[in-house]
Amino acid sequence: MSDWISVAPENELPPGTRRVVEVDGVAVAVFNLDGRFYAIEDICTHDGGELASGSWEGEAIVCPRHGARFSVKTGEVLAPPAYEAVAVMAVRVADGWVQVRDERWIE
Repeated sequence: MSDWISVAPENELPPGTRRVVEVDGVAVAVFNLDGRFYAIEDICTHDGGELASGSWEGEAIVCPRHGARFSVKTGEVLAPPAYEAVAVMAVRVADGWVQVRDERWIE
């Protein structure tokens, strides 16, 4: 995925909400944290389970399986058992739509 992909109208993701979307076969969790949008790959690096259904505390998403914590802003690990960060996607709002782009594949 190298182009911007529209995932939701901005007004459907008010502050404090999240949504999981599939973009080119990749599950992406999009968060609205205090009016700013963030997106991470929805996969726990500890065991490959999904993250987005876990509890959301401040900027941390807590894996529902084993409690690993990740920053929704940076993808970094905030608490084990995970030790590898989750992938972060670029996010923007254009023409009223929240859009994501996976920059890992841009040359």
